[in-house]
Amino acid sequence: MKKLIVSVLFACTCAGLVSAQPPQPSKDPTDVNTIKQLEQDMGDAMVRVDIGKLSQIYADDFATVGSSGKVVTKEDLLHDFDSFHDKLESFENGPIEVQVFGDVAVASGSVSERRMRDGKQTGGDFVWMDLLEKRAGKWLVVRSAGARVK
Repeated sequence: MKKLIVSVLFACTCAGLVSAQPPQPSKDPTDVNTIKQLEQDMGDAMVRVDIGKLSQIYADDFATVGSSGKVVTKEDLLHDFDSFHDKLESFENGPIEVQVFGDVAVASGSVSERRMRDGKQTGGDFVWMDLLEKRAGKWLVVRSAGARVK
């Protein structure tokens, strides 16, 4: 009897895994356009050193890995802008692609920027990807990754 129950449970589990469909991206333009605008607002807030706006864009548990390999938190990021350790002078986003899966979204694109870090020009052309989550009806950036384009 135990073998039969185990066999039935195993078969049901396998059937469930096989029949499960991967999540399909939403076609709702409202979320897509909201996220694209959020990405533009993020850059604008960095140029203006608007710490309040940046604090609203990044989730409290935001984290990324910086070019040095060190984990950078929301607190680190805000401190770097507030102390002028990191200064985005100007930027121009390329096309932004967004895929929304319920309350999670991925945005990716390219950017050309002029940036000073510790008094050195570090700008250039980059590709980036942000992972966002909708919390309490608002999209927040929870993870980021980027790379310089040579």
